[in-house]
Amino acid sequence: MAAPSAKKAFALRLDPEVHKAIERLAAAELRSANAEIEMLLREALSARGIEVKRTPPPRRGRPPKAE
Repeated sequence: MAAPSAKKAFALRLDPEVHKAIERLAAAELRSANAEIEMLLREALSARGIEVKRTPPPRRGRPPKAE
């Protein structure tokens, strides 16, 4: 069973035209729409002087062998 995600999930209602624009931008940046929205939010917060620390990425691969 997969570990629970550390990301917060919530419903977001967007104007369809805004969503289309985000999808186009995400495709151009080779990101998902969700990742693009997160990047846009981080940029907007940074522009207002609010820095948000990034959470460490999940560890990938197999755990080290116990000796």
